[in-house]
Amino acid sequence: MFKLQWKHLGLLSVLVLSLVLAACGDTEEDTADTGNNGDTNNGEEATGVELGETDLELTYVEWASEVASTNVIAEVLRSEGYDVDITPVSNNFMWQGVANGEADAMVGAWLPATHEAQLAEFGDDLDRLGVNLEGAKIGLVVPQYMEATTIGDLANFADGLDSQITGIEEGSGVVKAAKQSIEDYGLEGFEVQTSSGGAMATALGQAIENEEPVVVTGWTPHWKFAEYDLKYLEDPEGTFGGAETIETFARQGLAEDSPAAYQILDQFNWTAEEMAEVMLEIQNGTDASEAAANWVENNQDKVDEWTAGLE
Repeated sequence: MFKLQWKHLGLLSVLVLSLVLAACGDTEEDTADTGNNGDTNNGEEATGVELGETDLELTYVEWASEVASTNVIAEVLRSEGYDVDITPVSNNFMWQGVANGEADAMVGAWLPATHEAQLAEFGDDLDRLGVNLEGAKIGLVVPQYMEATTIGDLANFADGLDSQITGIEEGSGVVKAAKQSIEDYGLEGFEVQTSSGGAMATALGQAIENEEPVVVTGWTPHWKFAEYDLKYLEDPEGTFGGAETIETFARQGLAEDSPAAYQILDQFNWTAEEMAEVMLEIQNGTDASEAAANWVENNQDKVDEWTAGLE
């Protein structure tokens, strides 16, 4: 259950003290004592954008892609002086929590199709910061050894599949589309077996190990495409839509409360290949926060783009 955290009940007023330089004083010495051009930042290093409130909460769905992205952006925010908590929740709670101000931001909005319903319901109460990853995709995925090429072909494999499509969480966009595909392609008797992203990946791996037929709800980027020889089933009816993007949304008021964090989130943007590096390390057994820290350390040039303009 999503834990409500009413952290933003008001803004702390900040008293800005002006230093009055004596007409004949040593300007160079005074400036050196106070930091950048004599400005002070309550003991913190002077920057071009204030930290503001430093307690932040990010929320995310436990998809491999969003575990990677949320941990990476959290690591970057921490390196800039923020105390960041990350909370895994269901898909609707991710959107609702940010819209209600119970969380500060999320970087896992799949659009235009996957989270279309959530955008329609909550979008007016959110700040839309834009795309953080391009080239995302959802659909039905099978091993290459299966002879099926289109979603409609699954009717020929009903017995071997027990007429089941292995899905993830109920309420997710890809599961909704998978259920619609059963109707669109006349897959009589088929049903979507909902579970979790981890359970889906386990079922996929076990089937491949035994060279059995299997069909799962899939999305890109995801580590399973590097681990296994897979293919998307063609979708001539367009049930799963076309290419998607992953976007960042923040609660309204975050720009005023935590300006530097808002700017970092706004500038956060990477590629599917970069995300895959983090996902694979996590899949291979590294703790998610450690994998994120490793990626940040090894990709400082990229991180510098996200933090540009803070100093």
